[in-house]
Amino acid sequence: MRAFLFLLLLFPVLELYVFIQVSVAIGFFPALALIIAGSAIGVLVVRVAGLATALNARQSLQRGELPAEQVFQGLMVAIGGGLLLLPGFISDVLGLLCLLPFTRKLIGNKLSAKAREQAARQRSFAEDLYRGQTYEGHARPAANHAVSREPTVIEGEFEKRDS
Repeated sequence: MRAFLFLLLLFPVLELYVFIQVSVAIGFFPALALIIAGSAIGVLVVRVAGLATALNARQSLQRGELPAEQVFQGLMVAIGGGLLLLPGFISDVLGLLCLLPFTRKLIGNKLSAKAREQAARQRSFAEDLYRGQTYEGHARPAANHAVSREPTVIEGEFEKRDS
């Protein structure tokens, strides 16, 4: 969490440094015009992407499909447009990377692999607990009955007595 906070505080400083370097290289007003143009493109992308994502998701739902891929692509485009909205060259480059189809596919594959890995890890953890083992793999002390996948049910009768 501290690393994220540090990067959050460092990001504007880096943006300002890059802006100064670019303005020295090409001039202040051309650099400012590039930042304003990037923000205008960001507004356009966010407006168009939101509508396109909603329409694609709706079509997928009408076909009876789960629109997970369309929603992810729309989210990436919206993040890219949002990064373009932020003033600065670093955020513009990151935004453009989110807008390019091959980088979206690469990021999607990485996130999908991580999600499958996390799901397998959680499934394994749940199965170990269900079998009576802790997460570290150490078995609990042996009970008088064999460990089964069915819960133990003890049937009985009771009688309520007023005393």
